[in-house]
Amino acid sequence: MKLQSDPQSNLNTITGYGNGFVEINAIAHSNAILLTPSGDPIPWPVDSFDQLDENHFSQMVALKPELVIIGTGNRQRFPKPVLLKPLMQARIGYEIMDSQAACRTYNVLMSEGRQVLLALLLDSE
Repeated sequence: MKLQSDPQSNLNTITGYGNGFVEINAIAHSNAILLTPSGDPIPWPVDSFDQLDENHFSQMVALKPELVIIGTGNRQRFPKPVLLKPLMQARIGYEIMDSQAACRTYNVLMSEGRQVLLALLLDSE
């Protein structure tokens, strides 16, 4: 799926998404990432939803976002509440959705100037 980008923006924009990849500013990535509107995409050391642990969420907190959008792959899956504890303790809002919806939502919030963090898992199936 191709997503529209703001041609006058120098911010990180999701420009495409498919099974096993996401395009950020027309550059394909095939691993899980953490993405903010500025700066380089950060490799997120998690291969699947089932591997998520509290440390993965602590890594999000360290980036000090206003809101985290968590893309859980091809289908929406909810992490155990204990894993979300670092976000809750830091009073950081979060939304959980499938990765395709997460990419679209990130683009909207980023274009509004929000300090959003996209935590994106990719499925290859």
